[in-house]
Amino acid sequence: MYYFKELKNFFLHILENKTTIWSLIKINFKQEYLGSYLGLFWAFAQPLTYMTVIWFVFTYGFRQGNTTNGVPFFVWLMSGMIPWFFFSAGLSGGANAVVSNAFLVKKVAFRVSILPLVKIGSALIIHLVLILFLIFALILYGYYPSVYWLQIFYYLFLMIFLLTGLGWLTSAIRVFVKDVSSFITVIIQIGFWATPIFWNPSMVPQKYAWILHINPMAYIVEGYRDSFINHIWFWQKWEDGLYFMAISIPLFILGAIVFRRLRPHFGDVL
Repeated sequence: MYYFKELKNFFLHILENKTTIWSLIKINFKQEYLGSYLGLFWAFAQPLTYMTVIWFVFTYGFRQGNTTNGVPFFVWLMSGMIPWFFFSAGLSGGANAVVSNAFLVKKVAFRVSILPLVKIGSALIIHLVLILFLIFALILYGYYPSVYWLQIFYYLFLMIFLLTGLGWLTSAIRVFVKDVSSFITVIIQIGFWATPIFWNPSMVPQKYAWILHINPMAYIVEGYRDSFINHIWFWQKWEDGLYFMAISIPLFILGAIVFRRLRPHFGDVL
């Protein structure tokens, strides 16, 4: 009960200090992407180039064809890769949120628990622009705006919720264990191939379907496709939603507990 009270206070703190948090997000965004002449260009060029290369390889190299279940492969691929780019950027950035802002950690009046949110918020800016690219591509392929598209805010909130818990957990441990960053890199690489980004979930034999349930990003990726392409409401897949909550809520609570217990020792290490 005590930790739920702490989480409530945390969210109230976010609302009360939203201006400060937004200022930190803008500062972090400028440091990440505007520090060089082509910094912002590379922020979008890298994911777009990567998606184009993957599309070319699997459309022409492996002869997969131009459609997946009747959906243009490029659109189908973009709708899966764009949420993954946000997740991977938010996870890697959140893990290093504390160590990269050591000067803020030592400020008594500063609430360090918002630092992972700053990294997530910075990655969110890129994500929203990439969603605009996706919408443009959808319209070019004949998929026009629908009320189903509003579900993106639901799936986006769930992804931020998941990233916040993981950010607390990994950033707190990262202060004491440098190997966390390398571990996160490996997890991201494995997770990319374990998530139905460029392969269809229907390809998985029924006896291995549980793998998708323990991967929360599988629910998010499919949710993006259900919103933009398949026109399926999230409550129609309520069982998958329950699996997501069964994993993300414990991770959120665990992250909050670990962060709170390790927080008093950050200043001694950094």
